[in-house]
Amino acid sequence: MPKIGYVQNEPVNGNLEANFDRVEKLLSNVKADFIVLPELFATGYIFENPEEVKSFAEDFTGPTTAFLYKMAKKTGATIQGGFVESGEGKVFNSVTVVSPLGLVGSYRKIHLYGREKKWFTPGNKPFHTLAFGEKWVIGPMICFDWVFPEAARSLALLGAEIISHSANLILPFCQQTMITRCLENRVFMITANRLGREQKAGLDLSFTGKSQIVDPQGEVLSTAPANEEYVDVVDVDLELAKNKWFTKKNNLFEDRRPQYYHLK
Repeated sequence: MPKIGYVQNEPVNGNLEANFDRVEKLLSNVKADFIVLPELFATGYIFENPEEVKSFAEDFTGPTTAFLYKMAKKTGATIQGGFVESGEGKVFNSVTVVSPLGLVGSYRKIHLYGREKKWFTPGNKPFHTLAFGEKWVIGPMICFDWVFPEAARSLALLGAEIISHSANLILPFCQQTMITRCLENRVFMITANRLGREQKAGLDLSFTGKSQIVDPQGEVLSTAPANEEYVDVVDVDLELAKNKWFTKKNNLFEDRRPQYYHLK
């Protein structure tokens, strides 16, 4: 059974090297198959203006992907982490996914929250999955995507067995909602959240911690504290995510009747 987990950290706003060092310490002696880090785990969340955002923007040859590659080789895990992506002349709130062999893929946040609409361009590529041979399939999403059930459902319909959710949560609703997302799609969900407080650019935000892993039956397999940096790894049985039978006579996907849904 694969070992999947998360890192919950408290980044120092604007200090990539300090945040890389802290995550490296948190991951010392950790061995896993897949690990999720929070949204913008190395930059912090709040930016003064779009110009400051651009100063942190990087592509997949930049310091964040390089750091995650280093951590992937140390832990043996494929690792997902958030960063400010520069691409197509725009700036995105993205995650990069890196294995011990190199870059696996990425995702650009589709649903931007609050002030992010001034800092980033909304993601311009559809939800998609990343397959690891015949081992497992993940579906990345970022923070406020959790509010939209279409996000998790799209990833599940594409074959995701593990939804990998990098987050900087400030609202108190997500962790409970993810239990429902797992039940209605029969998937595993890793929510890697951050903690701490940032005061900058007229904003004062406190982040909720409580990272978690939920299984397809809605059971919470791991919960992090609200106010401590934390790492956890659990063994999971992916066969649970392949079985879409909700009852003996009800299949979550086969019983769908999309011709009656208002999708626009």
